Amino acid sequence: MNGNTPYAGLPGVTGAGQRAAADVPELSLEQKRTLQRNVSQIAARTREFLPNEYIVDSDVADGVAGPQALVAVQPPIGHPVSANFTPNLEAAPEDVIESDERNEVARGLAASAALQVKQAVKNGVTPTAR
Repeated sequence: MNGNTPYAGLPGVTGAGQRAAADVPELSLEQKRTLQRNVSQIAARTREFLPNEYIVDSDVADGVAGPQALVAVQPPIGHPVSANFTPNLEAAPEDVIESDERNEVARGLAASAALQVKQAVKNGVTPTAR
């Protein structure tokens, strides 16, 4: 019964739980550069929304299901937040991640990081005025 599941693998070719190499999408060199540029733009845009105390970083890696992009923010206090996503490989080479999506991810990360600080501080800050 296990031999007919997609997770059993091909004997001698693909290990159990692994995807066949033909199933994993590959990026062209131009798509990879564009993806790295798009992810860097998201990180830069996120930095614009936040003070310098927040650390923002990005990464592009080959995952099990193909290329994966990650942008992460470490607030000065509280838990880090991140956005993982798989790029649209059918898009035009100059727009692997659409501009609207890049802006939305940057705003969402900045808001989530600010919320982490607010939740970590809670009532530990004395208001300067009433």
